[in-house]
Amino acid sequence: MNDKYTWDLTAMYKDLQAFEEDKKIIGKLSTNLTQKKGTLTTSANNLLEALQMKDELSIKLMKVYVYAKMSFDQNMANAKSKQLFEVAHNLHSKVQNQLSFLEPELLVLDETTYAKYVENTPELSIYNHMFEKLFKMKEHVLSKEQEEILSHMNSIGSSFEKIYDDLTVNDIKYPIVKDSTGEEIIANNNNYYKALISPDRTLRENFFKSILGTYGTYINSFTSSYYGAVKHDVSLAEIKNYKSSRHMALSQNFIPEEVYDNLIKTVTANVAPLQEYIEYRRSKLGLDEVHFYDLFVPIVNDIDKTYTFEEARDLVLKATSILGEDYTDILKRAFDERWIDVYPNKNKVSGAYAISAYGYHPYSLLNFNGTLNDVFTLAHELGHVMHSYYSEKNQPFVNSDYTIFTAEVASTVNEQLLHHYLLNNTTNNNEKALLLSMHLDNIRSTLYRQTLFADFENQAHKMVDNGDPLLPNTLCDLHESLYQKYHGKKFSIDSELKYEWARIPHFYRSFYVFQYSTGISAAISIAKKLLNEKEAAVKNYRDFLTKGGSDYSLKLLKTAGVDMTSKEPILAAIKDFQETLKSLQEI
Repeated sequence: MNDKYTWDLTAMYKDLQAFEEDKKIIGKLSTNLTQKKGTLTTSANNLLEALQMKDELSIKLMKVYVYAKMSFDQNMANAKSKQLFEVAHNLHSKVQNQLSFLEPELLVLDETTYAKYVENTPELSIYNHMFEKLFKMKEHVLSKEQEEILSHMNSIGSSFEKIYDDLTVNDIKYPIVKDSTGEEIIANNNNYYKALISPDRTLRENFFKSILGTYGTYINSFTSSYYGAVKHDVSLAEIKNYKSSRHMALSQNFIPEEVYDNLIKTVTANVAPLQEYIEYRRSKLGLDEVHFYDLFVPIVNDIDKTYTFEEARDLVLKATSILGEDYTDILKRAFDERWIDVYPNKNKVSGAYAISAYGYHPYSLLNFNGTLNDVFTLAHELGHVMHSYYSEKNQPFVNSDYTIFTAEVASTVNEQLLHHYLLNNTTNNNEKALLLSMHLDNIRSTLYRQTLFADFENQAHKMVDNGDPLLPNTLCDLHESLYQKYHGKKFSIDSELKYEWARIPHFYRSFYVFQYSTGISAAISIAKKLLNEKEAAVKNYRDFLTKGGSDYSLKLLKTAGVDMTSKEPILAAIKDFQETLKSLQEI
């Protein structure tokens, strides 16, 4: 493969000797910082020295980890790369445990003393937002000894996800099913998407019933694993003085619980457009009734058009050119300077992602095959790349990392801009119909589907918060009832659908999935502003990209013109869904 389509990692390390040198520096910094235990807050100079040392250590540690991960992901069969990644992963865990004393000790400071320290030592001011957040979390931080114990106990809490992974990857024997011609396929998660978008309804039905039926066979084990994970969350929340497990999860990014409730309330009050779309699907597919396995198959035939990577590059550059010439120039660097590992390769990790280490340009991994979806994936990942690039260029390390709540905004804005660019630059009705149907399915799966999942885990956690056990029937009945509520009475529910909750790995990252829904809602609103308001909206959005984690997520989104404490962005996304459906119906 031509090197220009692979990563150039020499920007980070020219050779392994340099990597080993950084490992040694990390060891020394970690030891030196640990030796400062008990003295961090005794003076402004001690505090500044410790925080600067922590930043230097974190930057080195991130660099080592990111480099090792990327090296491994390029070729997961390479023994040296695997060893490199395991060493980096273990080093990261070791340092995190060694530094567990930091937060409790920093919280010995009170706000008045910190303010005096900043007045006398202005260099400390870059840590103001960090301390503002720490002081707000003070009531939830325990003693140094207790926090160290919890740090070790959290590894036990994460074992429930490991049990889930072992069940789904190593223990379950997935069945073989046949399509309408007798061809066989294994009904496992690797083939899930491929099977459910197949035009062969016999395959879709057989696959769906077999894979979820298999999960149903193990439903007691899945329930016990999930119940354990939720109980761990609830117990930890109680120990750390939170009102609930949800309060604890959302507090990490300072998201008010009202934002979560507002999402569920607004979406469930507006399920009619989703149900109208399902009826339209039924009509277009020529079905008597719609089942779950009919929700993913394209309702518009693919026009069998493929794109070279160079064509995809040009489309993304043109679609995002509204964001400014300097934005485009940096995007061009991503292509020209080998920030992107483009094509599938033997033993290369699947999927796509963006990653960065502070002080170096971000990278992106793709598995580009030339489909329209791949073009959108390129736009998406480069949205992450640009968000990281601008944040890290404009913020000190301590404020450079944006939160999960804002993480999917820039990537999804890029997708929205690409969608509108392609739609406005084709006169082919088949292409228009394909773009509109893809857009509908994106909103359905990201806004409606993820809100349904958010609703499910919210109710499951409330049960445990209230002291009620999670039983297989309880969770299965809840999941089935939510499908009926969101999809309507005309939606046909098969008995296997109630087991679907058991195959959602994100439930082991509590109260995570709702951010997909808020993210697409924010992105749709921002993209509309960029296209309609032009210069003012571009200025606000570009400002948002530079802020990293220098302020609270909700405040940062407001700088881009979106208020996620209101229902307006969610309603705007639903309106976009309705208008897209109407446009498709009119073709």
